[in-house]
Amino acid sequence: MLHKNQIEQATITAMSSDGNGIAKIDGMVVFVPYTAVGDQLQVRIVKVQKNFAFGIIDKLLQPSPDRLEDRCPVYKKCGGCAFRHISYDAELRHKAQFVEDNLRRIGGLEPKMLPITPSPLQQGYRNKAQYPIREEDGEIVAGFFAKRSHRVISCPGCDLQPAFFEQILEYTLGFARQHCISAYNEESGRGLLRHLYLRYGEQSGQVMVCLVLNGDSMPHENAYVDGLLEVCPQVASVVINMNREQNNVILGNSCRTLYGKDTIEDSLCGVRVALSPLSFYQVNRQAAQKLYELAAELADFRGDELLVDLYCGAGTIGLSMAGKVRELVGVEIVPDAVENARENARNCGAVNARFLCADAKEAAAQLAREGLRPDVVVVDPPRKGCDSEVLRAIAQMGPERLIYISCNSASLARDCKELAALGYRLEVAAPVDLFPRTAHVETVVLLSKGEIDSKKVRVEFSLEDMDMSGFQKGATYEQIKAYVLEKFELKVSSLYISQIKRKCGLDVGQNYNLSKKENAKVPKCPPEKEAAIMDALKYFQMIM
Repeated sequence: MLHKNQIEQATITAMSSDGNGIAKIDGMVVFVPYTAVGDQLQVRIVKVQKNFAFGIIDKLLQPSPDRLEDRCPVYKKCGGCAFRHISYDAELRHKAQFVEDNLRRIGGLEPKMLPITPSPLQQGYRNKAQYPIREEDGEIVAGFFAKRSHRVISCPGCDLQPAFFEQILEYTLGFARQHCISAYNEESGRGLLRHLYLRYGEQSGQVMVCLVLNGDSMPHENAYVDGLLEVCPQVASVVINMNREQNNVILGNSCRTLYGKDTIEDSLCGVRVALSPLSFYQVNRQAAQKLYELAAELADFRGDELLVDLYCGAGTIGLSMAGKVRELVGVEIVPDAVENARENARNCGAVNARFLCADAKEAAAQLAREGLRPDVVVVDPPRKGCDSEVLRAIAQMGPERLIYISCNSASLARDCKELAALGYRLEVAAPVDLFPRTAHVETVVLLSKGEIDSKKVRVEFSLEDMDMSGFQKGATYEQIKAYVLEKFELKVSSLYISQIKRKCGLDVGQNYNLSKKENAKVPKCPPEKEAAIMDALKYFQMIM
């Protein structure tokens, strides 16, 4: 059994998802930060758990060929980067392996794995920065949070983002000190200045500066803007975001523009994009273009599809594909982002695109009411993935192909496993590195519609092979049920069928609507099942 301060020789044989090297000592897994696969070293044990331990480098005996000398002075303090101590090629190998391992271990899945796509840039690629502003030892500071804490680490000259971001940050901190503007305190909920949030349109050159305040306004706002424009003439928008909630959420729901427009512009995959503070937009534009091109390739569009883009944000993914499909429907729950998406559609002339402000379940129900069924669904959810309700809503829509884009391969694997139970088979997985030097990696997968696993009786038939000669005057209830199950993956009862037949003025035969109990409440057919039954009635030529 290992114990604290024990020193042992070891070789790093693998790497964890957060960048720690992994060695085995006396049969126990030991995590050693800032090591590379192939390092031979002396490890000092610093913490022992039941099944694993943590160690630090006591002495490096033989460095790995993958090892690099890191130039960042705060790498071991800041919680941003994880792979600055190894080559980029090694980082890509590890990230690809993380994705494959998660799909196999968590999802029990064996998809075809495509080679990882590298980022065109490994430095200066970030078009967004969110700096927490706090008071440390009586001094207002800003930077990034330390690992596993909310202690702010000043990060001068971070080479993952444009150099002028630091100029704006230093000016903002200097202005706050000069005018005695207080920094936010998470524990007390007091203090005015919470975050400095910067966005950059790489193609347009425009910069947005957003001050996140624990209030409605900041002292000397006009003077701040005047000085800011001297420091960075590229600034095209200055916005106040109000967030009075005592939590760790960065942005509040309300914004007020101090200078310029409410949005800045950029271009992605040939689509002009308007960005507000609340709009989702990939932080690495050049790598995002490669990601979306790959997603479109996997979707295999033929030109006649209805495409639904869930979690569409400012509409960038769907609009990049709009020219390849018959119709695009984007779905987003954030109203400001929906307005951005509609503006983006107008700007790029996507007349076949519309956007709904709704969640996935609401969107599925609305499309069902309209009698529409998407051929392809694209989903790019937050890091936590999709909840079960969203996955069921996707299955309810019944697309032939599903493109799932994820920044967390663990939640992706979990969701793909659940989608498999809903009848979707994981065909292809492709990692794409949007976040060089960090522990994060993007993944795009293709799922296709297959058979639904069930412990109950499986209904198997082909609509194309059915003899329609006997259906000129109608179909049986069981035939309608079978049709709806195959086409929409919905189970409908005789009760629901009879309700819709009555609604259409058709004979229902036996009294399926009637209950043997007096004053019994009869459940009403849900809208999505009504739409499916109506489709079946048309198919069997019972209604026009």
